Amino acid sequence: MSGAVLHTIFDIAAWLVAVAAAWWLSRMRGLQFPQQSFELPYIAVLLFGAGVGAYLFGTLNLFLSGQSGIARSIEGALAGGIAAIELYKWRAGITQRTGARFALPLALGTAIGRIGCYLAGLDDFTYGTPTPLPWGHDFGDGVLRHPVQLYESLAMAAFAILYVVAVFRRDGFVIANGFYLALGWYGLQRFFWEFLKPYGRLIGPFSLFHLLSLLVLLYAAAMLATAPSARLNHERAAA
Repeated sequence: MSGAVLHTIFDIAAWLVAVAAAWWLSRMRGLQFPQQSFELPYIAVLLFGAGVGAYLFGTLNLFLSGQSGIARSIEGALAGGIAAIELYKWRAGITQRTGARFALPLALGTAIGRIGCYLAGLDDFTYGTPTPLPWGHDFGDGVLRHPVQLYESLAMAAFAILYVVAVFRRDGFVIANGFYLALGWYGLQRFFWEFLKPYGRLIGPFSLFHLLSLLVLLYAAAMLATAPSARLNHERAAA
């Protein structure tokens, strides 16, 4: 079976697992998410922003790395989706936070999707730089490389496990702000893995995805710092 077919299979599996995770959370008794209304315009804006971001940043990274073609990026999709939704909420006067239910789907979907990237081989251009470490993987050109796709997969799987534990414990802060915790962890781990990728550098030692990871991380940190419960705890400590 070709790498492209395997990649597609795992992409589909990632979406199915993400939907299953959202359904499981919706069936959990006593689980209180912030009230949200996912109307058709919201979903349309989210999908449009994610699609544009995925192809824009993925293809731009190829160009900056001296390669031609069209590519998609998970992080690009995240950034595009976030930007589109925040703009939509601002225009519609929506002040409530709407990402809480996406934390586990994001973590599990990424963890599974990255396995597809790993199995796709060299054509996917998500492999790592050469390494002498014993777990280096030959993607088909005789060079042992960092399997950075699996690093990311394991990192997001670890987050998913910790998130599920917090859900069973009914941790209110994690349940209400899980999406921003997931984004923060994604941006942080992705920033470090980018040093192990052969992407073209944009500013000094940093690639396009280094900078995008920092933006995702800063966005998550700002949202967590201004979370209602965080502000309440800060006010109590000050008092």
